[in-house]
Amino acid sequence: MSTTADFKNGLIIKFNNDFFTIIEFQHVKPGKGGAFVRTKLKSVTTGRTLENTFNAGVSVDIVRIEKQSYKFLYNTNDTYVFMNNATFEQVEINKRLIPNVLLLNDGQDVYMLYYTEEDRILGVEMPLSVEMEIAEVEESCRGNTVTRAMKKAKTVTGLEISVPLFINVGDVIKIDTRTCEYVERVKK
Repeated sequence: MSTTADFKNGLIIKFNNDFFTIIEFQHVKPGKGGAFVRTKLKSVTTGRTLENTFNAGVSVDIVRIEKQSYKFLYNTNDTYVFMNNATFEQVEINKRLIPNVLLLNDGQDVYMLYYTEEDRILGVEMPLSVEMEIAEVEESCRGNTVTRAMKKAKTVTGLEISVPLFINVGDVIKIDTRTCEYVERVKK
């Protein structure tokens, strides 16, 4: 068993029957009363964040989760099939374990968060950015370049995103997977 003194950013703990990554923490020693640790936690399984306060020295369960490299192959309704890049074993994952399924291209590399003690996959971690081709864009007005004007576009996977006016159908763009925002146009 570990205590709150072992907290560090990125550490994964078991708390309230879920697995959480510590995003940030702060040890607080008020003038009156006992010390405590203020934390911001992100659920590994659902992606939601919460803030929680632990009394200093409280026991916590630190969990060991491995990241394994997988490649997205195909999907059927709510089931997505991935292949382990090392063993070539295929696994089926439910749609709810994937943060944003519209960011998955065929052949996309991702990481599976694997809980070794229970021998199960907790979720999918996307790379920081993905490249997508634009399938549709709305018309833009000429001369609207004084401000950072954006227009709506749709990728080949169906993701709707705001892009600069110079983006056209067939262009490949880079998208930040954390915010689902346009980053840059990819040069061919």
